Amino acid sequence: NMKRSKVPGVMITQFIEVLPEGKSTPDFLRKPIALTIQEGKLAIFKANVCGDPKPEVTWGRAKGDMSDTETFQKKYDEATGEYTLEIHRVSGEEADTYKCYAINEYGKAICTAALNVIEVGFKKKKAMEQLEDIGGKGVDKEEAVKEPGEIDERFWEIIMSADRKDYERICAEFGVKDFRVMLKKLSEKKKERQEEQAKYIETINNLKHIDIKGVGIASFEFDLELKDLASRIFLYKDGVMIPYSDEEEMKHSLKTVGKKLIFSVRDLKAEDAGLYQVDVEEVNLFSTDFKIPTVDFIVKIQEVKAKEREDAMFECVLSQPWPRIKWMGKNATLEEGEKYTITVSEDKLIHRLLIKDCSQLDKGIYSAAAGIKTCSAWLIVEADSDPASHGKKKTRKTTQAGGTGLDLGKLAQEQQEKLAKERQEQIDAANKARAEEERLAREALLAPPPPDTGDGDSGEGGDSGEGKDTGDGKNNSKSGSNKSKDGGKSVGKSVGASNNDIDPNGEGDGDSKGRKGHTGPLIPDTVIGKKHTETLWLLHGIPNCLLLCMPDPGVQFVSGLSNVHALIGQPAELMCKLSNDNCEGTWYRNSKKLTADDGHIMSRDGANHKLVINRCQEEDSGKYRFEADGRKTEAMLNVEDPPRFDPDDLSAFSQPVIVKVGNSTTFKLPFVGREPMKIQWYRKGEELLDDNTTKIEKSFTQSRLLLSKCQRKDTGEIKIKLKNEHGTMEAISRLIVLDKPTAPQGPVEVLESTASCIHIKWRAPKDDGGCPVINYNLERQQVGRNTWKKLGDIPGVPEYKDNDVEHGRKYCYRIRVVTEEGVSEMMETDDLTAGTLAFPSSPAPPKVASAFNNCINLTWSTPTDTGESRILGYNLEKRKKGSNLWSPVNPTDEPIQEKKRAVTDVVAGNEYEFRVYAINVSGLSEPSSPSEFIFAKDPKNPPGKVEDLKVADTSYTALSLSWNKPTEEVGVQDEAKGYFIEVRQAECIDWTRCNVTPIILTTFTVKSLKAMAMYWIRVIAINDGGEGVPQDLDNYILAMPPPVRPCFTDNKMKSFMVVRAGNSVRILLNFEASPWPEVTWLKDDVPLLKRVNISNSESSSQLLITSSERSDSGIYTIVVKNLVGQESFSVEVRVTDDPKPPGPVELEENVPGTVTVIWEPSPDEKRDDHLHYSVSKRDSTKGSWSTVADRLFNNKFTACNIMPGREYHFRVYAKNDMGMSAPSESPTWGNTFVVNMPAYKTCDLRTAPAFLVPLRQHTAPKGYECYMSCAIKGNPKPRVTWYRNNISLNTNTNYLITNICGVCSLLILRVTPKDWGEYNIQIESALGRAESSTKLTVRGENSTDLL
Repeated sequence: NMKRSKVPGVMITQFIEVLPEGKSTPDFLRKPIALTIQEGKLAIFKANVCGDPKPEVTWGRAKGDMSDTETFQKKYDEATGEYTLEIHRVSGEEADTYKCYAINEYGKAICTAALNVIEVGFKKKKAMEQLEDIGGKGVDKEEAVKEPGEIDERFWEIIMSADRKDYERICAEFGVKDFRVMLKKLSEKKKERQEEQAKYIETINNLKHIDIKGVGIASFEFDLELKDLASRIFLYKDGVMIPYSDEEEMKHSLKTVGKKLIFSVRDLKAEDAGLYQVDVEEVNLFSTDFKIPTVDFIVKIQEVKAKEREDAMFECVLSQPWPRIKWMGKNATLEEGEKYTITVSEDKLIHRLLIKDCSQLDKGIYSAAAGIKTCSAWLIVEADSDPASHGKKKTRKTTQAGGTGLDLGKLAQEQQEKLAKERQEQIDAANKARAEEERLAREALLAPPPPDTGDGDSGEGGDSGEGKDTGDGKNNSKSGSNKSKDGGKSVGKSVGASNNDIDPNGEGDGDSKGRKGHTGPLIPDTVIGKKHTETLWLLHGIPNCLLLCMPDPGVQFVSGLSNVHALIGQPAELMCKLSNDNCEGTWYRNSKKLTADDGHIMSRDGANHKLVINRCQEEDSGKYRFEADGRKTEAMLNVEDPPRFDPDDLSAFSQPVIVKVGNSTTFKLPFVGREPMKIQWYRKGEELLDDNTTKIEKSFTQSRLLLSKCQRKDTGEIKIKLKNEHGTMEAISRLIVLDKPTAPQGPVEVLESTASCIHIKWRAPKDDGGCPVINYNLERQQVGRNTWKKLGDIPGVPEYKDNDVEHGRKYCYRIRVVTEEGVSEMMETDDLTAGTLAFPSSPAPPKVASAFNNCINLTWSTPTDTGESRILGYNLEKRKKGSNLWSPVNPTDEPIQEKKRAVTDVVAGNEYEFRVYAINVSGLSEPSSPSEFIFAKDPKNPPGKVEDLKVADTSYTALSLSWNKPTEEVGVQDEAKGYFIEVRQAECIDWTRCNVTPIILTTFTVKSLKAMAMYWIRVIAINDGGEGVPQDLDNYILAMPPPVRPCFTDNKMKSFMVVRAGNSVRILLNFEASPWPEVTWLKDDVPLLKRVNISNSESSSQLLITSSERSDSGIYTIVVKNLVGQESFSVEVRVTDDPKPPGPVELEENVPGTVTVIWEPSPDEKRDDHLHYSVSKRDSTKGSWSTVADRLFNNKFTACNIMPGREYHFRVYAKNDMGMSAPSESPTWGNTFVVNMPAYKTCDLRTAPAFLVPLRQHTAPKGYECYMSCAIKGNPKPRVTWYRNNISLNTNTNYLITNICGVCSLLILRVTPKDWGEYNIQIESALGRAESSTKLTVRGENSTDLL
């Protein structure tokens, strides 16, 4: 049977009627999506599936096979669970519908995805097949040739959901001319659709087509009422199903508001354009065509700062003409009115928004939207700062703020020229395609014709056609009849725009006969795009080259005039090309005919016509037109006069200007250009304005910048910027202000300080004043004296070595910088001591490189502190083990220069240690720490394998090993001095060493293992000769304790418990088992419900029902099972409550002196087999009640000793394990006597909540249980709430909370550091509220880290 999937487009087949519990059929979490890929690229389909058991995923295709493993590669990623089908280097042959299957034993899920391939370039093979199809099979092939009047199915999908006002536009797009036939067929199709829709829907109306609603969002909507709310709704784009969601963050979403359905597409991109269809089950409801224009912002709107009551202007420039963009302010659409003025330029490229009379309410973000492109900017309204106008109505300002500051008209004109150039490139490409197609058509005609398969009556056919200009600039060609009738004659009719009148802007003149006035460059009559030519082959059934037999349309423009920009005084050239070499033409400027006398040079070179202006002047600007044989082409010549500099003046200006500090300097630069001219001067990027030290002079031909009292900080780039309506020009120079250098920079570094010299180093000055450092001037003072000794000038290297010093004296130095501009301020050093004893630090202990009977080789390293001088050498000492005397290895007056030494003065078999001293100019350092003792003997052989390696004990995280020492063999293997232990997991190939240093003992415990993981173990013996051969265990080791059969460890386990309904049920059982057992709980031998919480640990299991019900009564069984065996234990749980009272009580006298009490059973009697009854009696002579019967399991009782003359009253109670019900009263029995009974006064037993025993402080060890309790009172029974750190615990399943007979308790099974905190209990009723608190402290390691 079929099953519905959550993912649209997935079909699920279930093999069996009822699925086993926990099992499911396959389904897709993510289905593969349709792809449109350019040929040669990589196509990837991805899918994620679910199901229990795990489904098997396969791939297939509707047509063709997938046996080529190089092209079709199927992959699966275990980390993400993603199945992938990769199609490498796709071509048209791989374009198909692909299927993904997910199958398990309970069902099958199928989904499909289409692959569309965009073929690039001209396919000769395909074109020849089409020609062969047409020429060989004729026009009888229905798939290749459409019948006359047959219309594209896409047309019907769109027009059936369109408004009547859009019929004309849609018909024009699809070339439908016969409106009467179209309307008749449309009516029939609508009727058919309504009949199909009637199966699933009640009504559908208020259809609104797709449109861009906001920033990056498009939507369409309609009102729909379904007959069956379970009917599925599908969304298609271009015939391919697309998934959608009710979440608005998704790409495609569906929002339902009452009967209204709103489909939205977010994050719009160009590929989102297409035909969208909505289906209910298999019936189409609505179709809408979404077209995304290729328009973008060349200039975006900029931030505008306006003052109150001032107008603000936003403006932008588009890349394509657009009739009107959408303006929005504060997320609301703006319309033309008193507040806003929206204007569009004549070329529809420049759009402006004017906000009038700005106020503080107008500030915010404004945006402009054209198609799917948007831009936004802030409007900032500044308040009037005049305090005098505060509280008064401000005067409306006539100024206007905003604007981009750019020449938008010029940008728009450049964009128009760019669009015209692109159209011309398309025309050239069409010409090239036409030539290629004609060549192929001729080759097809020269090929031998295929054999005739007709019936011999084809006769003679002919084609005739008429050309009509519809004026829409589109070639809407429709084929005529192609059926072979009446002798095989074929009639064709062409309805479309005449190619003679096609203009690149897409606007024709409307009639091709007798009209010669055209605007813009024209294209040849026979230019037809490649795509359209292929359509002609299919529609007409003839090769394209036969079109050349049509009448010659006359002279045409191969290339038209282009707009020209020329500088004043420079030459300009206009040129066009005709299709005829022998045709004359005429030139016009602003509709005035030009002659050679006007100073223009007009020439013709074959089909090329040229107009040259040698020196352009302003009056030469205008619109130029060339006419020939009734055809014309036009272009604009713009003569511009931007700012310009003379090259010599510019070269002189670019030279740096050098001036001394405090002096003045001038920058001057002549220029030419049209007025008005904006002149700006900049210094280091900041604009200069007139002030005390800066003066700017401007004239029509030059500008001068005067800088007075120049300072060193003024050094930097000087720039002049000129701007007029035709352009901008800049020139850059540099100002260098010379001054004295700054003082040298510290700190001073002491390179050497000995008894005979002080060597110091410092840093160069931060600013050399614009001149290089020549010398440094030094002075020296001996500390304690008042005089300074001049040391003179040294070369410009910041370093000095003073050899004229006395040992132990302190000196201070003054250093100055000397340049051509003068001497800097001085820098004074700290006191420096000559010859201070600075001993090196101790070296590291020597290391033994090798040892032999007669030689021990040692190495050591340089000390970390050399004492501010170089190390002169080292002294080495040795000591024999057991001796206190260190003896030198080398003579003390002959230090060792290298950091190694071969000690030969040793005795074989003795053990030695060594230490080393470092020596510098101050003397010896402290000795290093002694090295390790080393024997003077030849190297040892490595030890052999350890013996008797075995496992002593195991656990889940550790295992213990033991072994015996390897045996010694003289000359083969020596004694082991230590051991390394290495482990390797079964799935790894690398060994991990457990100990860093060798161990001496023959036992070791390996820790930090993974429970139940398999490990390989080996032990390696080691001595001075190296490592021996590893010894491995024979088998792998499993990280687990020795096997133990499950058994319960509690001494007293309750097998029966009674719980009041509403309270929690907790059963905790402790056990021991190895390996970790599988724990299963059953209730009455069936699995537990989901509302029962089970918590298992290594040695215990807990069953918890937070709020019990009577239905939870039963026998609960725990089964603990592992590899060794299993054990079980059962607990009977009875969940009950205070019983309800019995029904009405009746009294009967069957025997004199007795009364039989009969009552209706309690409603709880049927569901509580422990329920019984109690009967109490009171007679008129006594004021108290006495129990006459108890534990009655029937519904009647006979009371004896009934005395006449007395009145008797009986009460019947229902009792169970929880308590006793309210009584049921009997009617009065006996004679009526007047008895003066004392008046009973009702006693008010209500009391406010209070604590009899409050909570006490608790300190619990980590991992133990903690039990808190207190005693309360109150009537009516108060409501109890537990809190931890002011957070309620009543619904927290980690705590067991009970309230039995006024004793409130809270149990924490296993205390952790997270349980640390303050606990309080609140009791509350209508009479009041009380509270008690305590603090729980957890003892244990790092318990405070988690607070």
